[in-house]
Amino acid sequence: MNYVELALDTAKSLGADYADIRIQKAQTERIILRNLSLKDTSLNELYGYGIRVFKNGAWGFAHSNVFSKDAVVDTVKKAYSIAEESQKLPHGDGLKLAHERGYIDTYKTDFEIDPFTVPLSEKVGMMLEVNRTLMNYESIQQAIFMLECRKDEKKFGSTLGSRLDIITVYLEPMFQATAVTKEDSQSRTFTEGGKATGWEYINSLDLKSKAEKVAEEAIMKVNADTLGEERRRDLILDPIHMSLTMHESVGHPTELDRVLGWEADFAGISFATPEKLGKFQYGSEIVNFVANNTLEGGLATAGYDDDGVPNQKWYIVKNGILNEYGTTRATAPLIGEEMSRGCNRATNYYDFPINRIPNIYLEPGKEKLTPQELISNTKDAVYIEGRGSFSIDQHRVNFQFGGDMFWEIKNGKKVRPLKKVLYKSNNPEFWGSVDAICDERFFRTMGVTNCGKGQPGQRGGMTHGGATARFRNIRVGGSQ
Repeated sequence: MNYVELALDTAKSLGADYADIRIQKAQTERIILRNLSLKDTSLNELYGYGIRVFKNGAWGFAHSNVFSKDAVVDTVKKAYSIAEESQKLPHGDGLKLAHERGYIDTYKTDFEIDPFTVPLSEKVGMMLEVNRTLMNYESIQQAIFMLECRKDEKKFGSTLGSRLDIITVYLEPMFQATAVTKEDSQSRTFTEGGKATGWEYINSLDLKSKAEKVAEEAIMKVNADTLGEERRRDLILDPIHMSLTMHESVGHPTELDRVLGWEADFAGISFATPEKLGKFQYGSEIVNFVANNTLEGGLATAGYDDDGVPNQKWYIVKNGILNEYGTTRATAPLIGEEMSRGCNRATNYYDFPINRIPNIYLEPGKEKLTPQELISNTKDAVYIEGRGSFSIDQHRVNFQFGGDMFWEIKNGKKVRPLKKVLYKSNNPEFWGSVDAICDERFFRTMGVTNCGKGQPGQRGGMTHGGATARFRNIRVGGSQ
């Protein structure tokens, strides 16, 4: 039976202004090794459908994992009933949906080897080889390797005429070495986040060589000095580290639902309010944040969002000025936009789609510049690699970040490794201090797979990136 047509015909017969159905099968595999021991392995599959009905400016949503004529019809009726009840609540004139048309299309992540066809023994064997390499170093007392693979198969249909078949795949390898001395323990991590691709990505990484570097830097780090008292210094940040700062200080504050206060009681609001569009100096003139849901390998790249809106590319910040938001069909009209930017996504079939961060990256510099040249032209700085701790206020203004590996820069040279470094800043001081960005040859991405948002909570994915950049005169110091 064609459940898509059944659901949409039923919704139209009830009088829905708009309706869609998302049939989704999601497979997730997770494997965890600690030292040379397999600690956990799981393979989960979720299969069902979610139905949205829009009536008189209000949404209704219902879901089921029972595939039968009666179950689908009952689920549509439930969603319609919820929409009818929702419209009774006082919300002005209700929501309006941005204009969109229907699409008949297919999308599939570009991959050669489906990670779910790779035997568990091969995956565990690869992970064991990495952990053995880490444990070969006497000072490394713990090695952890975590691997996650996910595959989504989705059919989407709407009363606009859309009929979409979408298959997305990603995998995320992450391993960590912890070095221990009598006085301290410190960890160093390899992660480039999730990547929308197949098992061939793992084969291309040369993880054994990377494991040697991770172990050696963990040992350097545990024996390193702390930075000392906080004072103003320059920062040089690698793209993997910047993925964390831009996620928290650019990605979240430019989700339009957060700007509108829809997340206020749970995750906070945003300082980047609509009256600032086209005026607010978010960063220096060379700071351009691109939202790009067509980015190859991006975790938010899926052809279309869960409103059936095509993936797009646009500027969130252009020449340092707040330019636009990430929007959905329901949020865009609230600031006068006629079209959505396609940022509505749900995690599983039983989740209602919500306004999500797109793939966002810092555009590389236009002039040729290598990381080494950037370091050579810097007198007093700390160079930070990798992701670490973070804290940011409920308006996304004031924040504090740590990293995974730290180096002191003096007179154009790396002079020593450091540990326990933190920096503090705010929007727009931080992005306004950027005075140099390396060119596109040094552009790297980091896929975030665990962005938490919503009530009930959902786990979302998006990719960030950039090239190594310099930030002037930031508060940097050592923690204890």
